[in-house]
Amino acid sequence: MNMVITKMKKLVLFLLMVLSLPAYSGDPYWLENRDDSQYEIDVYRSASCGCCKTWIAHLKEHNFVVKDHVLSDVTPLKEQLGVPKKGASCHTAKINGKVIEGHVPAQDIKKVLARKDIKLLAVPGMVSGSPGMDMEEAPKHAFKVYSIDTKGQVGVFSEYSNY
Repeated sequence: MNMVITKMKKLVLFLLMVLSLPAYSGDPYWLENRDDSQYEIDVYRSASCGCCKTWIAHLKEHNFVVKDHVLSDVTPLKEQLGVPKKGASCHTAKINGKVIEGHVPAQDIKKVLARKDIKLLAVPGMVSGSPGMDMEEAPKHAFKVYSIDTKGQVGVFSEYSNY
C-alpha cells in the first residue's frame, strides 16, 4: 500500500511540475527574438479551427493581448478588409490599422507596425511548420510572408526556408 501511495505522490508532483511550465505553441524557432513589447490584436476565426487557437498561443508567447472573435463565417470580413482570395488563410487579424492574414510570425507583425507604407501581411494557405502549424514532427515547409502596401502593390516582406 505504501508503494502505491509513493507512486501516486510522484505522479502528482510530476503533473504539477509539467502543468506549471509555460505552454509553448510548438517549434522553439518561433520564440527567437521575443521581446517585451506588447500590443493588442483582434483575431477573427471559426470555432472549429485548431490551428487558429495555436497561432493565438504563439501571439500570446510574444506578449500580444489577443481579443479572440469567433465568427460563423470569416469570409465577409476578409472581403471587407481587402484580403485577396489568393492570399487567404483560415484566420484574419487587425492591429493598429493593419490586417494580418494567416500564420504570420509574431516577429513580422511587430516589424510591420513601424511601417506606414504597408497595410496587410499574409501567409496564404496553411503552411506546415509556420507558427500555429508547427506541431511536433510537422515538416517545415518554406514560405513567404507577403505584403500589400498603401498603393496596392504586392511584395515579399520576409521569407522562411531553413528554420
